[in-house]
Formats: sequence, structure tokens, C-alpha cells
Amino acid sequence: MTAETRLREQICLLAKSMFDRGLTGGSTGNISARTEDGGLLVSPTGTSFGRLDPARLSRFDAAGQLVGGDQPTKEMPLHAAFYDTRSTAGAVVHLHACHSVALSMLPEVDADNFLPPLTPYAIMKLGKVKLLPFFRPGDPAMGEAVRGLAGKRSAVMLANHGPVVAGKDVEAACNAIEELEDTARLALMTRGMSPNMLNTTQIQDIVTHFDIEWEA
Repeated sequence: MTAETRLREQICLLAKSMFDRGLTGGSTGNISARTEDGGLLVSPTGTSFGRLDPARLSRFDAAGQLVGGDQPTKEMPLHAAFYDTRSTAGAVVHLHACHSVALSMLPEVDADNFLPPLTPYAIMKLGKVKLLPFFRPGDPAMGEAVRGLAGKRSAVMLANHGPVVAGKDVEAACNAIEELEDTARLALMTRGMSPNMLNTTQIQDIVTHFDIEWEA
């Protein structure tokens, strides 16, 4: 089995796992990963995470040309923006995850640091998550908004839409976006209860110990 065949199967396996657990439904969400030759494998447009076919994933070469598979997701500008601005990005995942979308609608959310510091794990896997304004699905302006962050964030939350996360590989990206959704769920579960969050000293210790990107 070639490395690309393994990657194709891994993408579909992880996507189905997220679909089966209700992290994105219907034909929502999209996922991409770097191939060894510098190209990309991308989920096709209009497909369900629960039924991706490894052989039909959109295949781009290192020059960004579609060379095989079905037509890619309309959110390609969003994926390209992460790859072009973050040299460490080996995969990008976008979900329509219910709890994070719900949290994005609340007026008190901090746009520069979307997730409250409830546990260390979101900090470790995501750093600060930037809340971006609402864009029409497929609008290239989403990609421009990510480019405007100059590679300083590995994750963004599209208001009223869903999270997008870049990781060093497809498994890391999926793990991180699941942590984002879990933290959003915790935030909603404890809303109005004045939970004991991590304090500034604890956050700084985590950032320093694990060498986390943490823009001031």
C-alpha cells in the first residue's frame, strides 16, 4: 500500500468517525491533507463525511492544479489560505459543529479568543481561536480573512457557520477540531454558572511548558 493510499483511507476513516458522532451532518464539512509530493487530497463538493470514497477524493498537484478525482469543495480558498500562510499545515478540517456554532452566536464571546479557558487541552491543541465574522458559504473572502491573520492562528471560528482548524497532519487537525467543539460544549453547559476557569498564571504555564503559539 502506498503512502497516498494510506492517506486517502485515513481521511475517509476520520471523516466517517466525526460524522458518526454527530460532529457534522448531511453533506456539510470538508477536509484536506498534504501528500508527499506537495499536492493535496480534498473532500469533493456535496459529499457526506459519512460516505467519502478514497478513490474519488479531489487530487491536486504541487502547483495547485486539479489532476484527479471529483470536483473539490467550494471552500478551497479557505483551505488554501491556511496552507499558504502556515508552513506547518499538513491538513485542514472544517465542520458544521453544533456547539461551537451556537457559541459563535452569543454576543459576549471574545472575537480574539473565542474559547474560554476551561481546560488546558484546547489551549494545547489550538492556541487562541479567532472568531471571524459571517461570510456567505464559499465566499473567497473567508480565505482572505484567514490570510489577514498572517499564519498566526491555527484555528478560526466562522460565525454562524463552523470551525476551521489546521494541523501538522490529518489526525492532529481532527483531534484539535474535536477539542474545539468539546470546549464550546463545556462553555454552553456552564454558561451563567460562573465556572472556575484557568487563571492567567495557569494559562501562561501551559503556554510556556508546551511551547504554544499564543498571540497577545
